[in-house]
Amino acid sequence: MLTRPLATMAVLACVGALAACGSENDSSASDSPTTESGQSPEASSGEAGDTGSFGPAAEGECAYVEDGNPSKDVDLPPADPTVEGEIQVTMATSIGDLEATLDAASTPCTVGSFVSLAEQDYFAGTTCHRLTTQGIFVLQCGDPTATGTGGPGYTIPDELSGEETYPAGTLAMAKTPYPDSGGSQFFIVYEDTPLPAQYTVFGTVDAAGVKAVAQAAADGADDSNGPGDGAPNTAVDIEGVTVG
Repeated sequence: MLTRPLATMAVLACVGALAACGSENDSSASDSPTTESGQSPEASSGEAGDTGSFGPAAEGECAYVEDGNPSKDVDLPPADPTVEGEIQVTMATSIGDLEATLDAASTPCTVGSFVSLAEQDYFAGTTCHRLTTQGIFVLQCGDPTATGTGGPGYTIPDELSGEETYPAGTLAMAKTPYPDSGGSQFFIVYEDTPLPAQYTVFGTVDAAGVKAVAQAAADGADDSNGPGDGAPNTAVDIEGVTVG
């Protein structure tokens, strides 16, 4: 799922690896946020930069597709999002509370899913399974199995403009190299990161939260996926996510 930063193209592939997906696929060390299901924040084996098949979900229609492989049993989010505007959430973690603002106006399906999962305690008791410290700078979370293969049992549509960038503080979805393959895995960018515009940006983490993630990242990763790519040496565990 996650590839390592070997070069610019490798980094792009890693992004795909860090992205999260609903089904469980194998994760390859890459420089992008893809999941083992293919979801990664770094560029994955997908075609980096090719956003032609991507686009925002139709207004009022969130096509959540069940894949029959949930890491935790949860209900599907409503197809018609009940979220709107900016939504404040707090991720209670072992490195402190991370405050984030979700953008339901631009990404209603993604935010609708995230809020639904949070309210069903899907993220409670989970561990952020991947940290990258070379090429791209992201912490990837949202997999109850902490393997990079876990998801909620459904996939969500991409919501992309094709102009996405990933500065520090970005909160975005991990995915496989394929369109509309996000699930529950997400990544937090703690330092400006070059990624292709293939990962749905659905919110921002405040400065204090970014600092906390960066401090944890300073302790490095275990390199299990390659140099500067693996489980964080300083564990980041999510106790729960509170909406509002």
